[in-house]
Amino acid sequence: MNKIFQLNSVFILILFILCGCNSKQNTNVSDPDILHNNQDQLTQVIIYDVFTPPVASRIYAYSSLASYEAMRFAKPGSPSLITQLNGFKILPEPEKGKDYNYTLAATRAFFTVVHKVVFSLDSLKDYEERTYAQFKNSLDQSVYERSVQFGDSIGKVILARAAQDNYKQTRAMPKHLGNDAPGKWRPTSPDYFDGVEAYWGRIRPFVLDSAELANAEIQALPEYSLEPKSKYHQEVMGLYNVTNKLTKEQKEIARYWDDNPFVVEHSGHMMFANKKITPGGHWMGITAIASKQTKADAVKTAKAYAATAIAMYDGFICCWNLKYKYNTVRPITVINEKIDGQWQPMLQTPPFPEFPSGHSTITSAAATVLTKIFGDNFAFEDTSDLKYIGMKRNFKSFLQAANEASISRVYGGIHYRYSVDHGFNEGKKVGDRVIEKLRL
Repeated sequence: MNKIFQLNSVFILILFILCGCNSKQNTNVSDPDILHNNQDQLTQVIIYDVFTPPVASRIYAYSSLASYEAMRFAKPGSPSLITQLNGFKILPEPEKGKDYNYTLAATRAFFTVVHKVVFSLDSLKDYEERTYAQFKNSLDQSVYERSVQFGDSIGKVILARAAQDNYKQTRAMPKHLGNDAPGKWRPTSPDYFDGVEAYWGRIRPFVLDSAELANAEIQALPEYSLEPKSKYHQEVMGLYNVTNKLTKEQKEIARYWDDNPFVVEHSGHMMFANKKITPGGHWMGITAIASKQTKADAVKTAKAYAATAIAMYDGFICCWNLKYKYNTVRPITVINEKIDGQWQPMLQTPPFPEFPSGHSTITSAAATVLTKIFGDNFAFEDTSDLKYIGMKRNFKSFLQAANEASISRVYGGIHYRYSVDHGFNEGKKVGDRVIEKLRL
């Protein structure tokens, strides 16, 4: 009798296993891991393709927005963001009474956009195939196909807006080579590249009415003057003195927040590029850390990515508008020509005008939004750059991290203090506007 019972138990167990293997189970739609993996894959492609920081912010913004607009239907009542943004058409909605997997739809929407805004699609192919196979093997065919079609339709609407943001037109505009007028920007050593994204201020923002909006209360810039008592000379000497006696901690901070996506290294007659994460990529990584640390569901995770990316996108537009409006000279040019011909900044000076600091602007915008989503005094260990530069740091809040990123540009010798302070304030205004407009 016991043997018969044991044999029956084994038979039932085997039958249960076989049935389980053949059944179609829905992938967990609230699982954010796939969304994190999608973003990580995109960051790697952005690094590989060497997109400039402003262009990278555009890629993150459109793709993350597409992901959220599909993912939000997993939680009924989650509001659309595009209804609060400039220039978007009405998005399609799921068919009533039909089943969808919204994580799959969000993934499809995300990569529908990504395919049109990056170059190295081959590097994404294996990842996408594995991801889609995971869904295909676990979903009914009708649910799989319906979810993919829905994601495609979301992505195409987002791309239609991207085609109208003036990006394509700026590709054909003249190079910005600067000029030799006193106080004005001109290409800097060691490579003397022309100005990067000189027309980015003409890109259409998401939440701001124009690039000028956050610039309305700009403080008067110090007039270019090397008279010892002038405000400008004091700024120059302040940076010169700080960089000549950097502490170990200040050097570490400068290295940590460099985030220059294409540093050209020189060794004798040899030149090679050292690719790094962009400033936007760094803060998308911090967004991932916050989402994981709070165990945020997929809808909140997708929203955090989208809102942070939107803040940085509009922040770059405002910042770059000012950069080329004022066209201010970099510290390395002034110091080498007027003060100390042997002085070199710790960080390689990026090829665009000095005022205001881009890092300060977009990190403040991102930190402002993340503080609203995840709370103030949010302590975290920032490991987002660990696999790229082998460094990590701990912060007590997003704003503390943003402040450190901002001052790092002074330690690095590439921005004056007034430029990082103004950039930080400008970014805060952009972040506040994103919070207000998106009703975060």
